[in-house]
Amino acid sequence: MKIGLSRERKNPPDKRVALSPIQCIALQNRYPNTKILVESSPSRAFSDQQYREVGIEVVNDLQGAEIIFNIKELPADALIPGKTYFFFSHTIKKQPYNREMLKSILTKNITLIDYEILQYENGQRVLGFGRFAGIVGTYNGFLAYGKKHGLFTLKPAHQSTNYASLLTQLLKIKLPNMRILVSGGGRVSQGALDLLRALQLREVSPEQFLHMQYNEPIFVQLNSPELYIHPSQNSWNTKHFYSHHKEYKSQFSAYISHTDLFINGIYWTTDLPRLFEKLDTASAQFVPTVIADISCDIDGSVPITYKSTSIENPVMGWSRSKQAPCEPYSKDSIDIMAVGNLPNELPRDASEEFGEMLLQLVIPALFEKKSRLLLGATICKAGKLTDKYNYLSDYVQ
Repeated sequence: MKIGLSRERKNPPDKRVALSPIQCIALQNRYPNTKILVESSPSRAFSDQQYREVGIEVVNDLQGAEIIFNIKELPADALIPGKTYFFFSHTIKKQPYNREMLKSILTKNITLIDYEILQYENGQRVLGFGRFAGIVGTYNGFLAYGKKHGLFTLKPAHQSTNYASLLTQLLKIKLPNMRILVSGGGRVSQGALDLLRALQLREVSPEQFLHMQYNEPIFVQLNSPELYIHPSQNSWNTKHFYSHHKEYKSQFSAYISHTDLFINGIYWTTDLPRLFEKLDTASAQFVPTVIADISCDIDGSVPITYKSTSIENPVMGWSRSKQAPCEPYSKDSIDIMAVGNLPNELPRDASEEFGEMLLQLVIPALFEKKSRLLLGATICKAGKLTDKYNYLSDYVQ
């Protein structure tokens, strides 16, 4: 079996890759009849030479590969007919910007397996970059908070060589007695919590966050039971919540007057109420001056996230008085970090963690006669939509 690692073709360039050079060698050692081909790339976190140094063949195209791993979507003209591709396709919600790509995939008789829908039997995702999104987004939140209040200066995350370097930057500064709120319970919030715990900050309960004062920086995690309430149910019912989102109301307002830095990591869908409304930001009770919106849903759970920001310019402003976008770091502004590709700021670390999960959980499935894991994530096989994803038929007409 020949496996190819494709060159990322998004603009701006994404530096991540499915497998590091060492992971390629580990895969070939574990499966001696497998050969890795790496398509040459000028922007990958690991250089062509680093792959060559460990004996991995670097090629100009992947015509010789049977299975091709990429991270992000590929343009239609880069797709090779008849191959099997793995990548984040962003098509299962009928995203209009990838319609032509999926049409080309079907026309070219390609098999597409989407990382996003590789799931355990309980429905949890197998792969993702959410943890590093949480780590980098939280760091960026501190960077913006320090700049906003003239307290400290941090080097941009993308200028750090790795996670250890990023953590060292934070350990060198003195944080004020600030109150940090982290929302969500998935990989994104876990990354945020990992960083906050590495800084040895005090973690408090929701009740302590609301009712106690501290002379040190503290943080709290709020998940769905703390963020939402049902008007007629006395106790929390997770199954009911996921089946009846529209019946629930946000109770975020109870916490917002106690929060200096808000780190948003929830998985939001349009049938969920927003955590707050735009007009709430005009109130003196809306205390946060910086929001690290890692979820980055435009006009979503954080309604003042009016666009995604870039790695080079990660922060935008929202005017409390004018209720409109403004320049960040002004007296009147709430400053929002909403970078959409945060893991790309630490591409080596993010790639290595992703590659480990790929090696442990996905690669073995390639050698099974019938893999539940892969079948469930196969959007189309040899150019035909699978039964599970046949609902996309009208999308590709």
